[in-house]
Amino acid sequence: MPDRTATRPDTFAVIAGGGTAGHLLPGLAIAEALVERGHRKESIVFVGSARGIETTVVPEAGFELVALPGRGVERRFSAAALRAVSGILVAVFEALVLMRRLRPRVLLVLGGYASVPCVVGSILWRVPMVVAEQNARAGAANRLAGRFAKAAAVSFEGTDLPRAVVTGNPVRSEILAVDPARDRDAARAALGLPPDRVVIAAVSGSLGARRINDAVRSLASRWSDRSDVAIRHVVGSRDWDEFGSTPLDPANARLVYQTVQFEDRMDLLFAAADVVVSRAGGTTVAELAVVGVPSVLVPLPIAPRDHQTANARALTEAGAAYLVPDGELDAARLEQVLSPLVEDPDRREEMARRARSLARRDAADRVASLLEEHARG
Repeated sequence: MPDRTATRPDTFAVIAGGGTAGHLLPGLAIAEALVERGHRKESIVFVGSARGIETTVVPEAGFELVALPGRGVERRFSAAALRAVSGILVAVFEALVLMRRLRPRVLLVLGGYASVPCVVGSILWRVPMVVAEQNARAGAANRLAGRFAKAAAVSFEGTDLPRAVVTGNPVRSEILAVDPARDRDAARAALGLPPDRVVIAAVSGSLGARRINDAVRSLASRWSDRSDVAIRHVVGSRDWDEFGSTPLDPANARLVYQTVQFEDRMDLLFAAADVVVSRAGGTTVAELAVVGVPSVLVPLPIAPRDHQTANARALTEAGAAYLVPDGELDAARLEQVLSPLVEDPDRREEMARRARSLARRDAADRVASLLEEHARG
């Protein structure tokens, strides 16, 4: 266990934020880039939420994590909102002590409520701050941090943060390593998918997206007699009890239809897929571009400031994806969009090429360079 009372002036960077994969995974990619540039792993400390996925993912990656109490604040008055505010106040106090002890040369803010306590500590202790924004429209925490930051590393042109530098959204090394032309057959074999069909990957996220799950399941029933398609459906935990079982009759169905609760190897899924159906988080959009996969994007309708629709437009305006509003998605609409892609390999290849043209494969290294530029001497 690290000593939480001793001063540690050798810390290069504190990376604050998390709660979701969309916030955390770019931070891990940046941390790996810093290590490749010569910084010791021990000089990079993550600060996140005790309730977020960082509690398992960060230690598994070999970095130190300090987990703060608290949770996101509901945007309405309630007892839960009051408890959340009190938790944030405790987290701010702990972050002030932590930032004073670590004395980092720079703070990287990933977004999410878990980053706010360290933003306060950065302002008080005059630690230079850099914001990393994954989405086309900045979240509340990053808009707050952006007022005091030396720079904002953004993924899209026109992102509404001051002192913005377009770096792209950092992507995990295992996703960067995917080459569909080279890896497709091996990835399909690993996932139990046939090598000679059009593979559709439908991804609902770790919790699940009911609209996507319902449309995909109904489409699988419609396409049960198709022998040219395989669907791998990542259902998520919240809807697993309802959508986890296959609706197909194994004796008569010709469609290959797989349901899984989680997908631990997204690199394999992206390598195996001809088309991806998913939400449009900033990290997902960046990964689709890096790998070069045609997609059907269904933005989360309650995303703050409708940022997922703005994210999706980066791909749709380039001709790399189709956008279907959540309220319009059902089996018939999904079939209408997917059928031309299934039947036309040339269209899929052109969309894949256009997706790859948007990729910023060196995004993590660009953000790492920005951190070094603004680090306190």
